[in-house]
Formats: sequence, C-alpha cells, structure tokens
Amino acid sequence: MSMLKDKMAGIIPGMRDEIKNLVKEHGDKEISKVTLKMIYGGMRGVKGLVCDTSEVPPDKGLIIREIMLKDLTEKIPEEIFWLLCTGQLPTKAEVADLQAELHAHAGVPDYVWKVLEAMPKDSHPMCMLDTGILVMEGESEFRKRYTQGMRKEDYWEPTLADSIRILAILPELAGGVYRMRYGKGPRIKSDTKLDWSADYVHMLGLPDNDGTFAKLMRLYLTLHSDHEGGNVSAHTCHCVGSALSDPYYAVSAGLNGLAGPLHGLANQECLGWVLDVMKKFNGVPSEKDLEKFAWDTLNAGKVVPGYGHAVLRITDPRFDAFLAFGKKYCADDPVFQTVERGFNVVPNVLRQVQKIADPWPNVDAGSGGLLYHFGLREFEYYTVLFSVSRAMGMLSQLIVSRAWGEPIERPKSVPTKWLKAQVTK
Repeated sequence: MSMLKDKMAGIIPGMRDEIKNLVKEHGDKEISKVTLKMIYGGMRGVKGLVCDTSEVPPDKGLIIREIMLKDLTEKIPEEIFWLLCTGQLPTKAEVADLQAELHAHAGVPDYVWKVLEAMPKDSHPMCMLDTGILVMEGESEFRKRYTQGMRKEDYWEPTLADSIRILAILPELAGGVYRMRYGKGPRIKSDTKLDWSADYVHMLGLPDNDGTFAKLMRLYLTLHSDHEGGNVSAHTCHCVGSALSDPYYAVSAGLNGLAGPLHGLANQECLGWVLDVMKKFNGVPSEKDLEKFAWDTLNAGKVVPGYGHAVLRITDPRFDAFLAFGKKYCADDPVFQTVERGFNVVPNVLRQVQKIADPWPNVDAGSGGLLYHFGLREFEYYTVLFSVSRAMGMLSQLIVSRAWGEPIERPKSVPTKWLKAQVTK
C-alpha cells in the first residue's frame, strides 16, 4: 500500500462518521437563501455544494485545507496534491513515496499518440489533451472494480488509483501535445530524477538553463491547483463523477469546461490585451497612456481582461504571488513591466465604474506575461498548463467525495412560468 493510500485509509472512517452525524443532527437546517436573481445569474452565490479541499473567502482568496495560499507558494505540486487529499502537508518520506508512485505509473501508451496523430493538424491543444485522457479510459481501475462488484465504502480506492495514473501521465501527455501541435520536434522522454513540474518543463523542451522556468512552473501548478468546487471545471468533474463515471470520464469532462473563454482561456486574453497596449505605444506605456487605453477598452463595450472575479473582492493572492515572482526574476522584462504598471492603474479606472464590484486583478492578469517571458508564446496552449494543474484539484475532490459516499447530483429545476407565479404571489 502506498503512503498516500495508507494515510487516507486512516482518515476516511472519521470523516464519514463526522458527516453522517452532522446530517443526522442538523439535516433539516437551512444553509442558503436562494433568490430569483441567483437562479438567473448562473447560481452565483448559492451555497449548494460541498468542497473540503479548498475555499475562497471573498476577503482572503484561496485557502487550501485551512492553509492560506501565501504559506504554500514554496511548495511543490506533489505536496499540494497530498495536502488536498489528506488535509495535511506530507513529510519528506511521504513526498518521496508519492513521487516514486507517480514515476511507477507514468508512460503514455502508444495507442494514445496514434489517436492524437490522426487528429487534424490544427486541432486545439486542449482538445488533444482531453482526447488523450479519454482514450485511456479503458485502463480505469474504478470501472474494472465496479464491474466486478465492490462495496460503496471502497469506491475511493480505485478512484485514487485512477487519479495517480492520470496525474502520472499528464506532464508527458501535455508536453507531447505541445511538441506535436506546434512542430517542436520529437517527444522528449521523462527524466525520473526531476520532480513532477520540473519534468513537465523538461518535456516541453523550452530552454531553462538556470532552472528558473521550472521554478515558475512549480508556482504556476500550485496556484492553479484548486479553487473551491463551484467553478465550471471542478463542478463539471464533480457532477459527472457523481454518476460514478470513472475519473477518466470525469476529468476529461471537467477540462472541456476549462476550455471555455469565460474560464481557462482568460489568461491568454489578458496577455493579448497587454501586448495590444505595448503595440499601440511602441513599448511599455506610461501610466497616463495605460489609463487612456483602459478607458478606451471600456467605452468600446469590452472588459479589461484579468480584472474582477466572481467571488473575490480583493487582489487575488495568486496574482500577488506571480507579481512577486516577476519582480524577483524578470523585473526588466517589458511585458512584465506593463503587467505591473497595469496593477497600478487599471483598478483606479474600474473603481469609477459603478457596476464593477471587484476592480482588482485576478490570477490571469499576471500568469500569461510570465509564460511569455520564458518563451512559451503559443497562446492556445496556456489552458493546457492550467489543466495539468487543475487536474490535482478535480481528482482530489473526486477522491474525497467518493470516500464519504456523496450521492449523485440532482438539483431541482423549475420553469420560468413557475418562478413568475412564485414571485407575484
């Protein structure tokens, strides 16, 4: 038994009892009030899901298992996944054991590459990544065990096994997609001496002589790993998984949601806006020029990408982390300087617009500029990076959900006619 599986086996019985007793004692208590505005506003603000891996208070930002994000920025993704699953940071021995398990389950099957090679040459890299994961569904340990017959209490075990397998192949799959889609040459073999994120950078094949890009990737994969259960990718994965679809189906579905322009595509739109500013002003704009460009964007009926958030009412702590990284490693880069200057100017513009509740930058305002600095300039690929990271959150949520026996998701829907009758009584 792996250390992670052993650790979770010790935690799960207590978690099940806690939830069972909570429902037994307080099952009829009202938790959330739902208004008509919430229903027609995409369920914004409705408390109707359970997510124990992370939370996002509007005045604090991302908290993973009760640990503030600012205290996790030096951790590697293996530590974050362990934390997401167990609620505890791992020891060095536990990290080494998880890394050994990931290496043992790595290796993208040849049949996956054959399928991807048969796709149109201009396929979107996200479609290629999702397809690669879904093509491997036949390897699902969960589907095999469920077909054979197993107790509901044991569902989490093959879910964990599938999750390890998916995480193990993701860096190679994503790296291979990058090289195949953009004509970068043959795929690069994994280096088992490297950690998960550094190996991903290695398989991308971009220059990283001093290891700084690997440091950025560790930070990037940590910052994007989880963000509550209500965002589109996490919620979609949860909903599909609640039907007991195996993790390959559920994660592929979640990543399909991440591919949308209102979710995972945001960072490339932010970078595009920054580059447009620089093109207009032939380099890093002055604060006055940047202010005018922001107003021009708003007056054209558009939004300034990278600013505002569905939940947060502060500067996104993930943006703060990227900003600190940029100041340390690429302060002289014109693109980064424009991003930093935008942070000084754009919120003051947006605060003058009455309908904008949150004028502060979110994570997407900073991430694209750093990726661009390190030579990753294929914008369409940025969502793949997001996907490699967010898979940790989706899978950990799925494991925990099956550990305590969460049922199939089935909210009640009503027609507009019924709602009109209710509000006019």
